Amino acid sequence: MTVKIATWNINSVRLREASVLRLLREEGPDVLCLQETKSPVEKLPLDGARALGYGHVVARGQPGYNGVAILSRLPLAPAPHLPFGLPDDARHVAARLPSGAIVHNLYIPAGGDLPDPGLNPKFRKKLDFLAAVRAAFAEPPPGGAILVGDFNVAPREDDVWDHRKLVRVVTHTPVEVGALEAIRGAGGFVDVTRAHLPDGPLFSWWSYRAADWSAVDKGRRLDHVWATPDLAARSGGSRIAREVRGWERPSDHAPVFAEFEA
Repeated sequence: MTVKIATWNINSVRLREASVLRLLREEGPDVLCLQETKSPVEKLPLDGARALGYGHVVARGQPGYNGVAILSRLPLAPAPHLPFGLPDDARHVAARLPSGAIVHNLYIPAGGDLPDPGLNPKFRKKLDFLAAVRAAFAEPPPGGAILVGDFNVAPREDDVWDHRKLVRVVTHTPVEVGALEAIRGAGGFVDVTRAHLPDGPLFSWWSYRAADWSAVDKGRRLDHVWATPDLAARSGGSRIAREVRGWERPSDHAPVFAEFEA
């Protein structure tokens, strides 16, 4: 059995419900992980998704800010919530698939504009959150795990449109890249997207500030799919659905897909 997983920072699910339903109809992922839903759980627009067969949902939310949700055609068993030092922020939700693997859906703090933890509390918060994630995954999780979400870090030089111009810009600074790589190494995770697409520029986010975002193509790969080695070895592929960034009233992120043999 092949399980198709998608991760997407939707930037308000209530504003972009039509796009979510379009993605479910056209792509048919078995599991869709959303970040930045910006909605309390009780106000998530789920009727349309349920009508399409996505009757299993686990979510955490808050009004107008953060928010993570997992929508699935497969039965889900709730898994423990990990607050990562921010108990009031809806930035993590997890669920166990029928295969036994746990899907962790993460929305890592953006970090503001100034990459100085002494002067920028938002950047300090981001680094502290990354450190807490590393501590939570200090050892490879038993039973297999998949980590997806908007990690707000573009780790490789070809994960940004210009490494030299962005190396001192939040999302691509050495301290952030190092912190993210420490999480990956501690948990023994494989970057599934790069395992399948190892060469050349790869982006999943383009700023709203560029009217012709595709032609300008000043993107960054902020959205990721990781898996423990046992699951990564059974991955059938991964891709970024760049075309979704061009849909009407888009999120500034494109969905990332990966397939796994259960």
